[in-house]
Amino acid sequence: MDASGLYLDLLKACLTNRIYGDVELRSVKPRNWWKRRVVSELERRGLGVVRSERVDWAERDVGYDWLPTAHTMIGDARLANLQACIEGVIKDEIPGDLVEAGVWRGGATIFMRGVLKAHGVTNRAVWVADSFEGLPPPDLERSPQDEGDLHHTIDELAVSLDAVRSNFERYGLLDEQVRFLPGWFKDTLHAAPIERLAVLRIDGDMYESTMDALAALYPKLSVGGYAIVDDYALAPCRKAVEDYRAAAGITDEIRQIDWTGVYWRRSG
Repeated sequence: MDASGLYLDLLKACLTNRIYGDVELRSVKPRNWWKRRVVSELERRGLGVVRSERVDWAERDVGYDWLPTAHTMIGDARLANLQACIEGVIKDEIPGDLVEAGVWRGGATIFMRGVLKAHGVTNRAVWVADSFEGLPPPDLERSPQDEGDLHHTIDELAVSLDAVRSNFERYGLLDEQVRFLPGWFKDTLHAAPIERLAVLRIDGDMYESTMDALAALYPKLSVGGYAIVDDYALAPCRKAVEDYRAAAGITDEIRQIDWTGVYWRRSG
């Protein structure tokens, strides 16, 4: 393996926390009301309660576990797919930038920038699109398919723009090729100054977020470019993909990456 391949393997190991050992610390969130009060008081004083937990690497490989410290939750299989898609468009000279809509701690977009860096690519940008406030409450007038969705109640999904920028800096990958698009997808993506895309990665969980990202960004995807969807196992996300593809007349084969990741290559 050459130096660029070793670097990308190391980058993946760092992003998934594989390189740091088999035990991680997780915050304790007790269900008992008085224990919650104790933990809340400790947190108010800048302290906390954690437990050690052995990592199940089989689950980590396919992005199935919840990560306390790692910078991505998508797992090795989806990172390998992302690398293959980026290297494919570089090799085939498919024009356009790279984007992820829904970035959490930034791991997948950090990896996007790392792949470009490893191959000496300087004429493509990585767009980092997120509310940086978590997911929106369901808007049932726009997307009744999201009824009952609770993603907006999960505090761990809200990662600030400053935190994501800091994560890029930790890897030495925050530069002029990284562009941030903060805000709800419905407010930002249609107006985003993106001219053309080669790789479109969507991690929106909900029907509304997935549909907003597809409607705004898929028309900018070059023929020969890749569309990747991270949450296809979730019924609202899968429905958004099916509805958009049907309306746009997309018949390109959907290929499975792992239990929830899928992708297809645009043919027309």
